[in-house]
Amino acid sequence: MAKIVNSWNEWDPLKRVIIGRPEGTNVPAPEPAWWYDLPKGGFPLGQWGPFPQEMVDAANEQMDYFVAQIEKRGAIVERIDIHPFMFNKAFSSPTEDWTQLNAHGVNNVRDVTMIHGNFIVEATTVRRTRIYERFNLRPIFERYFKEDPEVVHFAAPMPMLTDESYVKNYYYLYENVWTDEDKKNRLHNWEFQLTEKEPLWDAADAMRFGKDIFHQGSCVTNKGGMDWLKRMCAALGLRLHHVLFDTPMDPKKPDNFHPWHIDVNFVPLKPGLCMYNPDWAPRTPEVWELFKKNDWELIPAARPTRVHKNKVYLTGLYEGKSWISMNTFSQDPKTVYVEAGETAYCEQLDKLGFEVVPIPYEKVIPFGGALHCTTLDVYREGDCEDYFPNQVEGY
Repeated sequence: MAKIVNSWNEWDPLKRVIIGRPEGTNVPAPEPAWWYDLPKGGFPLGQWGPFPQEMVDAANEQMDYFVAQIEKRGAIVERIDIHPFMFNKAFSSPTEDWTQLNAHGVNNVRDVTMIHGNFIVEATTVRRTRIYERFNLRPIFERYFKEDPEVVHFAAPMPMLTDESYVKNYYYLYENVWTDEDKKNRLHNWEFQLTEKEPLWDAADAMRFGKDIFHQGSCVTNKGGMDWLKRMCAALGLRLHHVLFDTPMDPKKPDNFHPWHIDVNFVPLKPGLCMYNPDWAPRTPEVWELFKKNDWELIPAARPTRVHKNKVYLTGLYEGKSWISMNTFSQDPKTVYVEAGETAYCEQLDKLGFEVVPIPYEKVIPFGGALHCTTLDVYREGDCEDYFPNQVEGY
């Protein structure tokens, strides 16, 4: 029986990847975990519901091109199947504590599952619109389990996501009461819309470096979620490192105090080299010390160049430039896919010695993510390496 699942890091030569689909994506109906400025988005403006078919078609065209580029370089691409309940239908929690009027979509497979080595680990997710999203991947994972005897597939505790899991009136307070200084203090104390009622985490807050995983504390990962992951990693002989990022005081960015996923802040491209977002630099001092002790370069990424004209707010950005420019995907340690409009970043990575493959993806980004978000690398050649043998005590 063939080995199917083996992915220890973000850069080893790619052999198999799952890519999401834009069909079924919705502007989310209101829910406590997600603030959405409907007057500035929706189809028509001010309403939640399905994305227009012309946007889905445009996104599919760009994703098909991305798939072709990966396949041309020798990797197998699998596309996720979509369960009918994703298509703008209401559903309830397993305990019927709440009802949600629609689901989010299945384009961003990175968010809901972490592959590490031969382990498939389903995340809790934190939004009601995404609580059942994992089941769209289950048919693929069930096949892997049957065909690869080394696959271990398990899930974090499925969350209840009752009102107790969220800070009451969080977004009202954020928009109308708290000052920028209040928001920054909350960011530094890791206080966002999630309470500590239950462990909650998104898989896209993790970056894999072989034996070490760096996981970001954010508005979609609480302290309990981080603790659950840390214990899981220890049981598997791995090391989990907690990372917090800082932000400048920039009133032009309305979500500037909400760190989302780590893959727009902290992106390793090959052993010894990691790019970081200079606007959201790691403020956990042990990160810098650990990288220095193990001869890793931390290089600030070139500033974004593409001007986005989003009709929706799913990616946490309005019209303008965004650090989603760093949301790249690696074919191997020498080859990196970068959004085609991010010319400055393409040039920077070219000068660093990478083969840069520009991928037009601006029609996909409004569906909630870019190249790394929409991919789940299942098999990469290579084993679990220790890239940080010189550890920082207590970290």
